[in-house]
Amino acid sequence: MPLTLAVELIEPGVRLITLQRPQALNALTTELLGELAAELNIAQADPDTRAVVLTGSRKAFAAGADIKEMAERNLVGILDDPRQASWQTITRFSKPLIAAVNGFALGGGCELAMHADIIIAGEDARFGQPEINLGIMPGAGGTQRLLRAVGKSMAMQMVLTGEPIDARQAQRAGLVSEVTQPEFTVERALHIARSIAAKAPLAVRLAKEALLKAMDTDLASGLRFERHAFTVLAGTRDRDEGIAAFQEKRSPTYTGQ
Repeated sequence: MPLTLAVELIEPGVRLITLQRPQALNALTTELLGELAAELNIAQADPDTRAVVLTGSRKAFAAGADIKEMAERNLVGILDDPRQASWQTITRFSKPLIAAVNGFALGGGCELAMHADIIIAGEDARFGQPEINLGIMPGAGGTQRLLRAVGKSMAMQMVLTGEPIDARQAQRAGLVSEVTQPEFTVERALHIARSIAAKAPLAVRLAKEALLKAMDTDLASGLRFERHAFTVLAGTRDRDEGIAAFQEKRSPTYTGQ
């Protein structure tokens, strides 16, 4: 039973994970990251889980790394840090991951949100990479994902000044897809998760993979992957079910085959 997370099966297909260290604004400790990685492994292995929503509290999604723990650690062994393995597990999670962000998403919290495929932000959300103020820099993908999300100029400003941006700035920059009233952030994220969970699982997985390829490869390679994935899906039972349901004016029942 995780100590720093709450996990709920909202309904078939949708899992909600809530970070629960409110006394520390959900600062990311080794324990929390390890438990999160373990829960994502469970969700990854569960064929009935088709989408995951990740959230924190109304005051903070996650306010960065735990500074007290950081001060006590010997940074010489950083590459052997168990947190690196946890971040790798989070990065490899292949099912749709939606972040519902209220309050602070700073440092590692911003990096964690950027691991999600979709970010829904409350009006009060603040995104930032303030590591420069501690004499360090982002180390969990912040420089790489942020630049891809918001572009060079905004990423440089956020990382080099350490100053956060608000939810509306984040939406205009392309970091988040929607901004809601804070009380509706999780509800909206769950609505999107339910919509995705109702789709054909194989199509969702390959579509997500194709979109991520577009960020990491050249256009020709991305198009080759897209054509291959499209061809694979053309031979699935879910494709036949989708077309039949459309013709018969009913909701499809997808099996992942």
